[in-house]
Amino acid sequence: MKALISNDDGITASGILTAKKAVEELCDTYVIAPETQQSGIGHALTLYEPLRVNKHTLKDGSVGYGVSGTPTDAVTIGLFEILDEKPDIMISGINTGFNLGQAELTTSGTLGAAIEAASFGIPTIAISQEVARDDIKFENGEIEIDFDFAGKMLNKLAKIVLKKGLPEGIDLLNINIPDNPVNEEFEVTKLGKRMYTPIIHKRLDPRGKPYYWIGGEPYDFDEPGSDGYELCKYKKTTVTPLKIDLTNNMNSLKKWFE
Repeated sequence: MKALISNDDGITASGILTAKKAVEELCDTYVIAPETQQSGIGHALTLYEPLRVNKHTLKDGSVGYGVSGTPTDAVTIGLFEILDEKPDIMISGINTGFNLGQAELTTSGTLGAAIEAASFGIPTIAISQEVARDDIKFENGEIEIDFDFAGKMLNKLAKIVLKKGLPEGIDLLNINIPDNPVNEEFEVTKLGKRMYTPIIHKRLDPRGKPYYWIGGEPYDFDEPGSDGYELCKYKKTTVTPLKIDLTNNMNSLKKWFE
């Protein structure tokens, strides 16, 4: 069996190597990821410039492939250029920082890579880990974070997915690991509303013209049973089943038009 492993933190990120180690005893692993940090890029695809692929020797001595584009680009190149057949599982992560709530699903590069693979019917896991320090979330390369627990949970879940596949109607699983987990169980949750409440920082350049930084404060109004609530309040590892089909109630819309 084969596993395609990607992320949005870049080919040399610490989390992707932990993801590889978590499943390499289960299947052949192919690490194909963006060349550089791509957090917040969502499901973007590069259409107006060429892409390049560079071989990398990862820290464990194995070969990985860096793609000069987005996470979606990396998955596309992996599926249709590097691999000779569809993998049995796709893993996106382990991301530095959690990916929670409805609002972040289309902005997260981790989820962008996962959605691309899942759209081709590949059982997919997106996995992220809470971090206490905001300053390391968007760093390139290796960082000093203990991903061991996340790797253990990923191994446990990957074994189930490789044996059973995903349940009918579920395209991918979104996993979030707390920084101080209470146990080694998965808590099945729904999506909360948001991960952050946006805050716009307005500043002036040396010529007096305004420019802006988009930041945010953690959203803390999620209801019980949601991913953000269970992870942040109770330090549980959350797993949220997702489907790509966003089609809502067509009959309701038809009646609305009447």
